[in-house]
Amino acid sequence: MIAFLGQGRMGVPMARRLVRAGHDVTVWRRGTSTTPAEAVRDAELVITMLRDPAAVMEVLTAALPGLRPGATVVEMSTIGPEAVAALRRTLPAEVELVDAPVLGSVGPAAEGTLTILAGGDLSRCREVLSVFGTVREAGPLGAGAALKLAVMNALVPAQVLLAETFAYGAAHGVDRAALAEVLAGTPLGALAERLRTPAQETRYALGLAAKDLRLAAWPDATLAAAARARLDDAERGGLGDRDLTAIAEHVTAAARPRVTPVNPPTVPATNGMYSHAVRAGDTLYVSGQAAFDDDGKLVGEGDMTAQAEYVFANIGKILADQGATFADIAFIRSYMTDMSQREAYGAVRRRHITGTPPASTTVEVSRLFMPGLLLEVDLIVSLRS
Repeated sequence: MIAFLGQGRMGVPMARRLVRAGHDVTVWRRGTSTTPAEAVRDAELVITMLRDPAAVMEVLTAALPGLRPGATVVEMSTIGPEAVAALRRTLPAEVELVDAPVLGSVGPAAEGTLTILAGGDLSRCREVLSVFGTVREAGPLGAGAALKLAVMNALVPAQVLLAETFAYGAAHGVDRAALAEVLAGTPLGALAERLRTPAQETRYALGLAAKDLRLAAWPDATLAAAARARLDDAERGGLGDRDLTAIAEHVTAAARPRVTPVNPPTVPATNGMYSHAVRAGDTLYVSGQAAFDDDGKLVGEGDMTAQAEYVFANIGKILADQGATFADIAFIRSYMTDMSQREAYGAVRRRHITGTPPASTTVEVSRLFMPGLLLEVDLIVSLRS
């Protein structure tokens, strides 16, 4: 009898293949009333396909009371050679251990076309492993786990690199299909085609790819470390359960400017230390507008009405540049050097802002950034999507 511990994306189709091949299979998954020890009690062969080293150690430790002397444990998760060695120390000496991680995802698992990278003595399990695909004997115990991580140290960073390639193309106006077609003629063609249209179904979870690179970490693996940082960021962004190809969308989105400066040519130029406005999503933040002209000279000296008209004229130009009007202002803040002139200011403001007024703050200040300025106004504007 075979006990198969782990019924995730890979475990389910692999266990089904064993059943179809005529094997007597008992399966175990988390959340069931059956314990790991009960699941392995009569098994000559125990297969594990779990998420990470901690899960494998936890489940097999729990299975220890049920493991029969002479049984063989085939560890098929991706856990790395160090974890395989720790597992060997944990299992009883009379229990054989083989490490046999796989290359391939859910489709090949169902079709029986996986590549099994096996380490250790396969005499008791070679025939069973062949049900899953092509068995490649890597060497002594732990060699399969090491070979798997070595391969992932190339494949996963290559996909992150291609994600950055597509993001670069998007940022520079390169047609995505054209880029993919050119890449198809290179050694990276097959991987590029995968990232061309990210998979909707999870075949190899992004979070598992990040885990694999963490397991494969070593001091000189600088490219893999950079790829891992990208994947960790995507995982924190909620993409851990998505297919690894989702990294292409994540990198492209991260490359887009989060904010866009707005400096209409019809508004006097800034001094280069600020923008007249910045757009972030559907919100426009307008810098303090004051009455000075293209030459930086004061407009309407000593005249609140003249300065206010000039300020609101500039505001109107900024709003128009973004397809907005005064009705889209969500918040307005006014700084005045003389509150006794608020009536003159208010009269101008009411001519431009009509209907329901926005949220508003008006404060008196001792002075503004240019001598002679009586008024400065900043805004927050809600833009249409």
